[in-house]
Amino acid sequence: MKPLLCIAHRGGPQFAQTTLPENSLAAIARALELGVYAVEIDIFHIEGELLVTHDRRLGRVVSGEGIITEQTLPYLRQQKLENGEPIPTLQQVLELVGDKALLNIEIKGANSVPTLKRVLEEYVNSYQGSYEQYVVSSFDHQQLYQSMQQLPQVKRGVLIEGIPLDYAVCCEPLNAYSFNTHLSFLTPELIQDAQKRGLKNWVYTVNHEDDWAYVQSLGVDAVFTDKPDALLAFNKK
Repeated sequence: MKPLLCIAHRGGPQFAQTTLPENSLAAIARALELGVYAVEIDIFHIEGELLVTHDRRLGRVVSGEGIITEQTLPYLRQQKLENGEPIPTLQQVLELVGDKALLNIEIKGANSVPTLKRVLEEYVNSYQGSYEQYVVSSFDHQQLYQSMQQLPQVKRGVLIEGIPLDYAVCCEPLNAYSFNTHLSFLTPELIQDAQKRGLKNWVYTVNHEDDWAYVQSLGVDAVFTDKPDALLAFNKK
């Protein structure tokens, strides 16, 4: 069976020797050192800036209180991750990742696409980068549609949680690259339908060896994992 491509979920924070904050520059740098296929991050749009963090509410990973989209950018710039880092910006992540791995940018917050278009265009033009390095994904299929219109050169990953009645049909109007499905709602029929449509099958969030073996048996292409070093070791067995 083919090895599972390793996508470092939220930067891949859990390592054998240490745990780093999710969506931190430190975690992303460590994942890149391991040689992962891709890094996945989450973004919220705040006052013209794209901040890299997962939760809509502060306090679990990032210091502070309240809903992130209700805070000012100066307030959020003062908040810290457990390792003392401020909340990274998408620009910082783009510069860190460069061409070392694919970057999966998951849209969390509303109204993100126009700023995402600007930031990606500025980075690609300034650093002679390639749009081929990026995948934009979201559960918000409306924003994926906006991305298709405004950033057609960037691949799209359609996120779902569950098993739609029509399987992977939702990917067609979005001209999707990958179908990103939940481990708990994975069936051979769902995978086969996606394969018939020419889609990559990426599964989240897969952290255990028996689950890696299971999704591998289904012919899945890649998995999002919090434990990139353990998955890469599994692939060598």
